[in-house]
Amino acid sequence: MLRLAGAGCWRVGFNAGDAVFWPDRASYIAHTEPPEVWPEAFARIVAERQITDIVLYGDTRPIHAVAVQRAQTLGLTVHVFEEGYLRPYWITYERGGSNGNSPLQQIDGAEIATMLAAEGEAQPEAPARWGDMRQHVFYGALYHFFVLALSRRYRGFRPHRNITVWREFRLHLRRLLSMPVLAAERRIAAARIGWDARPYHLVLLQLEHDASFRDHGPFATMPEFLEAVMAGFRDGAPRHHQLVFKAHPLEDGRVPLRGHIRRLARHYGLAGRVRYVPGGKLARLLDQARSAVTVNSTAAQQALWRGLPVKALGRAIYARPGLVSDRPLVAFFAGPDLPDMAAYRDFRRFLLETSQVPGGFYSAHGRRAALRHVADMMLAAEDPYAALRHKRPLPRRQLHVVVRVNE
Repeated sequence: MLRLAGAGCWRVGFNAGDAVFWPDRASYIAHTEPPEVWPEAFARIVAERQITDIVLYGDTRPIHAVAVQRAQTLGLTVHVFEEGYLRPYWITYERGGSNGNSPLQQIDGAEIATMLAAEGEAQPEAPARWGDMRQHVFYGALYHFFVLALSRRYRGFRPHRNITVWREFRLHLRRLLSMPVLAAERRIAAARIGWDARPYHLVLLQLEHDASFRDHGPFATMPEFLEAVMAGFRDGAPRHHQLVFKAHPLEDGRVPLRGHIRRLARHYGLAGRVRYVPGGKLARLLDQARSAVTVNSTAAQQALWRGLPVKALGRAIYARPGLVSDRPLVAFFAGPDLPDMAAYRDFRRFLLETSQVPGGFYSAHGRRAALRHVADMMLAAEDPYAALRHKRPLPRRQLHVVVRVNE
């Protein structure tokens, strides 16, 4: 799409998975050297090809973080894509950084209200079904198969996660094959919660290896987070309340969550008051929950949209005064404080009118929807937040692009 607009585009690939998913050999740059030489290689690519912009999926992986730092030093524009802050029907497009590094972190509620003052109240409607989860898991497994099977050329490649490529492939494949069994387990677990009349608080779990959890939260491991939540629940929640841990839809078992939860429940005297749901959709669980607790999961916005009290323990774009609780966990579980719904409606509308793009990464239908918007957003002279702030037609600009998009 950028080429149709007149831009020159290249992709830097670091393994065979990158190569397979970028079939245009003429614009593919293979980085086969060790990570230590990547900073110099990046600078060389920028100079040789007169690069003006770089494009990333996420900004905290080591390869990406180096590229962002060098690009900012050289005055390049940094385009960052991520999963949607409002999921599952949107993706996120920002410049400079995302999540804890997002420029949105520097925009407070008063400025958001001012920027929205002249705008209408209409908000985009979400489609009834997007359906990218199976594609997400399938392409994750396929990508790691190529990384594993065709790795001879890329001997310098080092995965950004602390497990081997072989284990990553096995986890993706196991997740793909076990989806029917997990779906049955989810239905049974959700039904049991529905049959039980006791009030419950919902804990929105994340992937321990996810950048948001790892780089923008206070916990080094998921068990640390589980322990903090259970200790706060034991000391603060009424004795007849339950604690429900809801796993991330892509949880693949690399962290034995069930075992940790059972062990900690016994340790804190919470046996019989703790439940675990293996992934799945949130709507039914949130509809009856008393509150939601997370590190910084974007799923918390579904709780805020329902007016539920939310406690976020890490840095998140929605972790703002009036939206999430500032009480300690013990006090939060004892008496969750409600969000300011007027402020949240403004915040949600601001996201939808700026950085949230309808579409997805993993299905053809989702990509087509996103492509109808993102090229023009990338070609605009200002980022989405500045564009709304100034509320004026934006001139297009010429750009060349190094493209680097992970699985």
